[in-house]
Amino acid sequence: MENFIDLDLLLEQIRNTGWLEWIAVSFGVSEVLLAKKNKVWLYPTGIISICCGAIVLVQAKLYAETLLNGYYLAMSIYGWIKWKSRNEFGAPQVTRSSIKDQQVTWAIALGGWAVLYFFLVTFTDSDVPVIDSLVSSTAWAGMWLLAGRKLENWIWLNISNAIAIPLLFYKGLFLFGLLTSFLFVVAILGYLDWRKILKKQDYAFESI
Repeated sequence: MENFIDLDLLLEQIRNTGWLEWIAVSFGVSEVLLAKKNKVWLYPTGIISICCGAIVLVQAKLYAETLLNGYYLAMSIYGWIKWKSRNEFGAPQVTRSSIKDQQVTWAIALGGWAVLYFFLVTFTDSDVPVIDSLVSSTAWAGMWLLAGRKLENWIWLNISNAIAIPLLFYKGLFLFGLLTSFLFVVAILGYLDWRKILKKQDYAFESI
């Protein structure tokens, strides 16, 4: 627990942070702010953060979160394409999760947790397999909802953030821990912003 209360150690670790982690964090902040504003540029920004962050996570032996970054990359490409698509109503709108969406989300979260845990304990030297796999599986669920512009993506991403924050500090990834703390706050604001967008859409539809 010393890492959580030693301010001098925290500052020293931040000063010693490598350039890849700085790049990953900087673009990660930009990504979540763009997501909060419902801007498609969150995806190319996020791809840069993902690629840099994956290298850092491998070095920290957070293998499930490294796999999570691979999933983020695939979902970022998918989401970028989907958000840029056009139909007679324009770009995809913010919507709430349907019952089917919720079932798929829970399947991703729980199924991913089981698969990742098995992978970590069987094929890696991970010393935090339960928590590492849970962070990743809940984030998988959130990213799947984000690609579909579902309001509830913020809830699932914040479940992942809440679990990841102490894990990252424990692993000595202080800058990533601070970033994730920031993302936790922004995700709350993002949920509130998207709910306002949804209400405006509902009002516009009812006015037709």
